[in-house]
Amino acid sequence: MTTTVTPAAPGPAASPSGASRSVPRLRTPRRGHTAGRPRRSVLLTVLTGLVLLYSLVPLVWLLISATKTQEGLSRSFGLWFDGDFALWDNITETFTYADGVFTRWLLNTVLYVVVGAGGATFLAVLGGYALAKFDFPGRRAVLAVVIGAVAVPGTALAVPTFLMFSAMGLTNTPWAVIIPSLISPFGLYLMWVFAGEAIPTELLEAARIDGAGEVRTFFTVALPLLAPGIVTVSLFTMVATWNNYFLPLIMIKDPDWYPLTLGLNSWNAQAETAGGQPVFHLVVTGSLITIVPLVAAFLLLQKYWQSGLAAGSVKE
Repeated sequence: MTTTVTPAAPGPAASPSGASRSVPRLRTPRRGHTAGRPRRSVLLTVLTGLVLLYSLVPLVWLLISATKTQEGLSRSFGLWFDGDFALWDNITETFTYADGVFTRWLLNTVLYVVVGAGGATFLAVLGGYALAKFDFPGRRAVLAVVIGAVAVPGTALAVPTFLMFSAMGLTNTPWAVIIPSLISPFGLYLMWVFAGEAIPTELLEAARIDGAGEVRTFFTVALPLLAPGIVTVSLFTMVATWNNYFLPLIMIKDPDWYPLTLGLNSWNAQAETAGGQPVFHLVVTGSLITIVPLVAAFLLLQKYWQSGLAAGSVKE
């Protein structure tokens, strides 16, 4: 007679003392919500769509309105084209109206941006690098002043700045716009944070051991690593200087030194003056021309300023 023995089911391993231990059950993750596949939110999608619509509708209106004549602006719907497509004629008239003063305003704005915003970026890079990588007496006080200056709006300093420049005889000159634009507390703070994360201290020490001075170390070692932060700060300062309105308004009275913001506002105010000629189609077309360089700069430098904003957000 043959006896069949059924093998026992595998159980928990016996402990050295002979007692068995139960194996803990692992929790299975829910499907559809992983690190690589985030959960979708209908509310967030709707809010993002509303913000996108709020941002694009003015640009669409500006683009469509720039194709209309002075009469077409009043006889047609704002978000649709008129019968006469006058975009190229409007652009030509914008640059030739009033002896081509729009070109002068454009060059003035470029001057303020290149000297003012460029200088503000350079000073922010130098100051941020020094605050992040050097330890000196009064460093904490400087950091506190910088953080406090970020919270102060520029309009609060406009009147004291005007009084100071008036006493020095610099009002109604380009320096009255350029010199205040050289100071960017937010750019300095951003470069301070970025330099602290982007530049390894060991790399600077290795350059110093090899005999490089501080100036050479900064320009050959630190500056290439700060490129994303430099692009980010330069974009912020460029936009702030390009769109600056209140400071030139109180500093400059000569129309030959107007930036684009003041120049277009003076054209817009012609309709309210006695005997003035309304040129709303030129104001709209000039506004469209004004935003083209900013949009182009953001699109061309997108990968640099996005990486600059994300720097330091993840700690290893």
